Amino acid sequence: MAEKETVLQYKGHPLMRKENIIYYGSMSDKYIIMMQILETKTMKDLSVATRVAVQLQQTSPNVSQREKIVKKTEKDGLWNAMDIASIWLNRALNGK
Repeated sequence: MAEKETVLQYKGHPLMRKENIIYYGSMSDKYIIMMQILETKTMKDLSVATRVAVQLQQTSPNVSQREKIVKKTEKDGLWNAMDIASIWLNRALNGK
């Protein structure tokens, strides 16, 4: 019997990672967050993100690449990036 693949979630939204890019949210929603890990450092044999670029993006295929980016910032550490990503995504999806 095949096991069902589970998707990692944070505060009710899916998280997907490909190399140094983390997508937060669902492509079926109007907005999604893209986080790019810019710098890492090694702590006890573990690579830890120290600088992360965060972008709130529209998912509509009908807007230009330049118009897709609604907000952007850089944060020190993945925790700070996830914190602002969660706030931005929830506000965008709730129309605030």
